Amino acid sequence: MLRITGLSLNVALGVWFALQHMYFLAGCMVPLLAIQIYGLYYYLNRVNRKLTLFLESIRYEDFSIRFSADNKLGKSFSALNHQFNEVLEAFRQTRAEREASLKYIDTIIQHISVGILSFDSDGKIELINPAAFRLLGIYRLRYIDELKHTHPELPELMMYLEAGHKSLFATQNGQQLSINAASVRLQGRLVKLISIQNIHAELQRKELEAWQNLTKILRHEIMNSITPIVSLIGTMKDIVDYDITAATEPGHEAVEDLKEALQTVESRSKGIMNFVNAYRDYTTLPEPQFTQVSLKTLLASVSNLLMSDIKAAGITYQASVSPENIEIHADATQLQMVLINLVKNAMDALEHTDKPLIQVKGYISNTQQVCIEIADNGPGIEPEALERIFIPFFTTKKKGSGIGLSLSQQIIQLHGGQLKVVSPPASGTTFYVLLNS
Repeated sequence: MLRITGLSLNVALGVWFALQHMYFLAGCMVPLLAIQIYGLYYYLNRVNRKLTLFLESIRYEDFSIRFSADNKLGKSFSALNHQFNEVLEAFRQTRAEREASLKYIDTIIQHISVGILSFDSDGKIELINPAAFRLLGIYRLRYIDELKHTHPELPELMMYLEAGHKSLFATQNGQQLSINAASVRLQGRLVKLISIQNIHAELQRKELEAWQNLTKILRHEIMNSITPIVSLIGTMKDIVDYDITAATEPGHEAVEDLKEALQTVESRSKGIMNFVNAYRDYTTLPEPQFTQVSLKTLLASVSNLLMSDIKAAGITYQASVSPENIEIHADATQLQMVLINLVKNAMDALEHTDKPLIQVKGYISNTQQVCIEIADNGPGIEPEALERIFIPFFTTKKKGSGIGLSLSQQIIQLHGGQLKVVSPPASGTTFYVLLNS
């Protein structure tokens, strides 16, 4: 109102001076009128400039701006500034919540054990987590086609797997991967989301349960049949020793044959009972008691227990851990039993080998797992036997029970790890114990 009143007075004065032929004074009013008109124009455009700045801050998500410089120009400006600040604060709060949610989701994706990756219609990777790198055995991936170098058939499987469907894929290192597909449209673009799970351990666990159920049935039936036979044989031996022998002349051929036959049947029956009891240990393995175990100390204890036998067999033995401070979360007693069994198997394999050598190494693998490697330079394992060595009851040894490796595999599975073997023809054998650090 003051600006309009001042402008009106100046116009009136200018006109009055002109009518009174006071042209000099009338001319002096012109610059003053120009200044007042410019001031009024600037004043009226202040709202437009403020609105432009407000919209630009929203567009570029710059919510640090505050409107307060012209609060003294009146209640209308003060109220407008207050509303602008309230809206920007609401936008800022919404963005903070959104970023927090995205950070939370990203943290979950980065730390879950399920591999997650997404790619667009051109196969360009948009998201991939460490679990996917680990399961695929790679360290970098920009396009899905790059997987052809390590998994030739996997890129095509992922590209053409329909949303909502799943498929199994066997990697070259023996893992069984479950591939699940989903799709989502983002801003008009179709993005495919792939989840990857290693179900190798789960398959082995189911297989193990099947064998355990079988052994329980076999043990029950065999023990029910053998126990009364052994008892009856003992009774028959007593009859032979105290009744028949006393009534027959010493050394009678028929009596000696009968005693020998009964002893043979008794021996074999007890052998079967011992055999069945061994499998009872296999099917009733206790749950591991986890503690922090130094890998160097664990390998040293195994070496000390077996060193006398190793030296007696003339075998060169080498053990190393790098780095030396590796620790694992495990049951030391059960893991020691596994390593002893694997080293003893290596010793048996070197029985007819010149310059026999066993190497035990502990290290961190490329997949960030603790790896214990037991290698020998023996003749290796036959391809036919290699596929069956983890099956309970299967053995290539004359005196073996066939439960050592299957029991070792069961222990490693209870530790959440894997037991793998590599044995090229005539090039030795290497067992790998893979555990999470």
